[in-house]
Amino acid sequence: MPRHSETRRLPYTPEQMFDLVADVGRYGEFLPWVSAVRVRSNSETQMVADLIVGFKGLRETFSSRVTKARPDHINVEYLDGPLKYLRNDWKFRPDGTGVAIDFCVDFQFKSRVFEMLAGQVFDRALRMMINAFEERAAKLYGDSAAGSEGSPGSSRSSAHNAA
Repeated sequence: MPRHSETRRLPYTPEQMFDLVADVGRYGEFLPWVSAVRVRSNSETQMVADLIVGFKGLRETFSSRVTKARPDHINVEYLDGPLKYLRNDWKFRPDGTGVAIDFCVDFQFKSRVFEMLAGQVFDRALRMMINAFEERAAKLYGDSAAGSEGSPGSSRSSAHNAA
């Protein structure tokens, strides 16, 4: 089953990155393979949303509950779709003049066919999605909104693919 944990340091504030990640309704504007989003409910602390994701002729709907603890934590709880489970956590910490983002995703498909497909493209797809979030931040907040001592996008990551 695919699993990935990573820490990224970016030149933005925790609040800016929290807002970007919490704005699920706009994911279709910048995330690869997200063709539509429907936000069923949304409050300061919780959201329920459906994402329609398409890849190589496959199209699936994922329903999730997003728990928000502004400005430092977002947890995604899988509700329905083609997965057995999904765990996704975002933590935002002040880091010098920027933000450290601790990101973890762990999931398993119900179908062995989907699991095999995910295993073949997981690392590449994950990199594309992480880059999409970083590009969105640069578009919304500028290339160095908070200033940063290190280079933008520096990271420490640990990827495990057991598909």
